[in-house]
Amino acid sequence: MSWTEVIIEIAREHAEALSDALMEAGALSVSVEDADEGTDQEKPLFGEPGMEPTEAAWDHSRVVALTDTDADQAAIVAEAAAAIQLAQVPAFTTRAVADADWVRLTQSQFEPIHIGTNIWVVPSWHEAPDPDGLILELDPGLAFGTGSHPTTRLCMEWLEAHPKPGKSVLDYGCGSGILAMVAKKVGAGDVAGVDIDPQAIESARANAERNNCEIAFYVPDEFAVSPNERHAKGQFDIVVANILSSPLKLMAPMLSGRVAPGGSLVLSGVLARQAEEVAAAYAPFIKLGVWAEQDGWVALHGTLGQDTVPAPRSPA
Repeated sequence: MSWTEVIIEIAREHAEALSDALMEAGALSVSVEDADEGTDQEKPLFGEPGMEPTEAAWDHSRVVALTDTDADQAAIVAEAAAAIQLAQVPAFTTRAVADADWVRLTQSQFEPIHIGTNIWVVPSWHEAPDPDGLILELDPGLAFGTGSHPTTRLCMEWLEAHPKPGKSVLDYGCGSGILAMVAKKVGAGDVAGVDIDPQAIESARANAERNNCEIAFYVPDEFAVSPNERHAKGQFDIVVANILSSPLKLMAPMLSGRVAPGGSLVLSGVLARQAEEVAAAYAPFIKLGVWAEQDGWVALHGTLGQDTVPAPRSPA
């Protein structure tokens, strides 16, 4: 089987609506790219973990829709344009994408990722580069967290550097479940993950099963009524949350309250310039300091009951 890509260059204000309309009109998938990528006009957009990017499109956007080759591409574009009341049907180009090419393109974008000292995140179609390493088999796509984002890497490196054999761990905002799985692989006992997105929970459960990790995953309402008393109302030896700075600040009382006395809290999804205000939100409950920084992002950590701000990670 083969597919055809439909490529439309369009102004920013129409990109998101056109994407949705193309899906309704019969496209199999749609992505939005920077039409100026690779030029002096390129404009990077960055979303933060657990949230959509604050901007949905570029000033000069390229909408790429994947369609069945047998479909009427012109009709799909015309229907989508009419649905969002564009003044005229936008011009478009097409490109044939063979089955083998599509699979190869998708897989070539994801190579094994080496994190910390011994962690490897390996897509299912790859052999692990180091079979003696801490291997996580994880296919990207459904939920945030493949190890490629600096915030995920920082949390994984913290967990690897602070093994707690038999200890309990809560991964709040778990996405793909990757942090919960790292915790389990480095020896944690009772591990739970929570995410507001039911699709993320479904993905996390599948990933945990693939990696032979016994982890309980919940949406928040399920978490609150779990038959496991610790999960429903109790405290954990380690609480890790890789979300966004604003929700992290709002959740300071709740997340801090989930940390057992002498336990650790690890936060990421925080830009370096946001670290001070996030730490201030947690100051009434726990003293947080920057553990490490990577590409402008930081991981904060602290120990409940410790009155001093913890030291950063020692240089390698």
